[in-house]
Amino acid sequence: MIRIEHLHKRFSKLAVLTDVSASFRAGQVIALIGPNGSGKTTLIKSILGMVKPSAGQIYFNDQPIGEQFEYRRQIGYMPQIGRYPDHMKISQVMAMMQNIRNQPAAAIDEDLYLAYDIAAIAHKPMHSLSGGTRQKISAILAFMFRPEVLILDEPTAGLDPLASEILRNKILVEKQRGRLILITSHILNDLDELATDILYLHEGQVKCYDTLPNILQQTGQAKLSKAIAALMQAQSHSPAKMQNGQCTTKTVSHV
Repeated sequence: MIRIEHLHKRFSKLAVLTDVSASFRAGQVIALIGPNGSGKTTLIKSILGMVKPSAGQIYFNDQPIGEQFEYRRQIGYMPQIGRYPDHMKISQVMAMMQNIRNQPAAAIDEDLYLAYDIAAIAHKPMHSLSGGTRQKISAILAFMFRPEVLILDEPTAGLDPLASEILRNKILVEKQRGRLILITSHILNDLDELATDILYLHEGQVKCYDTLPNILQQTGQAKLSKAIAALMQAQSHSPAKMQNGQCTTKTVSHV
């Protein structure tokens, strides 16, 4: 569904992404992992068309995204920090999104809306909400129109344990439906149950792209958090070895 070919992005003299290539298909749950500043958010925003690459190309269903925007109707995006008009009520934000997308109410996925009991607080203005409640609204908007692709940037950040569990269960349901899901998270325990594949970025380069079972086997670990720690340690101590095949470094893509 999404193919990235030799993507580069520079902000002035700073290289943020360097020769990133990968492809993602329906049914995968890709965990985008890497240290702070590794380029994860820039990669996500490039896929969404929010950042224009310096070089390289991104394809959605074999069509270059270029300057087009129609492909975004098939993507649900949950940012790490959702920003909404402070004066608008929750119900008005929901209605605004329906108007912008011009899709019927019947198309709305209500699973999270009901699970989070948003109807009880729909009258509240956005400026009055806690960070966790704003995060719930972001989650609902991401899943709202049953998109084929979900891009979730630190989705459980700020959520309490119950709200996090509800969201994880929702992601599992969409995984079973064959959606393509991209997730970034610093809470690696969240990803053990969710991820099918791991893409590890370091300083803007893909150092490892492989299935979760393969990575666990090749690092000799039973948990993703320990496997990623092993990859990070290998990168810091022997970057050349990492580039040459630890974790089979599938730096191009699964086909």
